Amino acid sequence: MSAVVELDGVTRTFAGSPPVEAVKGADLTVAEGDYVTLVGPSGSGKSTLLHILGCLDTPTAGTYRLLGLDVGDLSDGQRAALRGSEIGFVFQAFYLLPYRTVMENVMTGLVYNRTPRRVRKERSRAALERVGLGHRLDFTPRQLSGGERQRVAIARAIAPEPSLLLCDEPTGNLDSKTTDSILDLFDELRTADGLTLMVITHDERVSRRGERRVDITDGVLAEAS
Repeated sequence: MSAVVELDGVTRTFAGSPPVEAVKGADLTVAEGDYVTLVGPSGSGKSTLLHILGCLDTPTAGTYRLLGLDVGDLSDGQRAALRGSEIGFVFQAFYLLPYRTVMENVMTGLVYNRTPRRVRKERSRAALERVGLGHRLDFTPRQLSGGERQRVAIARAIAPEPSLLLCDEPTGNLDSKTTDSILDLFDELRTADGLTLMVITHDERVSRRGERRVDITDGVLAEAS
């Protein structure tokens, strides 16, 4: 399997007195089709690492390669293009447009990666069918349950057909039954579609669903055996 994510000695330091090392010498390889959970408490460096993995920030030292490309060598525009085409984001807060339909919300995920207008609706419909919401196309988020809203967010993330699905506390706003249904969907996306998943969480129950677990404490990564 080819590597999707490669971290080699990645460090992120923020200026201050003294400087703060939020991530320290991180080494990690995530292959195509892997399902990795990244686990740590608040303040452990998870958010900083998420920004690096999502091409929203770059390391102070070390190398981050996404699909073999050294992200640190790219311009801001090139990183944005890579992010739009190869990374799907799923967040705890959904970030849906409340007055837009489900279909329109998913289509927004295809605007920024330059998907031709004529195929946006087709891809959005297919993504919504994939997450079990083909019957909710004309609904607005206000008419949906929390679990359905997260499924819309997942459809928006997968519609551009990314190489990596990067999830930040994706079940943090959901009850236990709905959490299980979202985690089942992640399992399906990985096993049936071959999607590579990285799920950042502080929830032990969520972490157990991954194939690999990586702990982060005070900015240091350690893979569980």
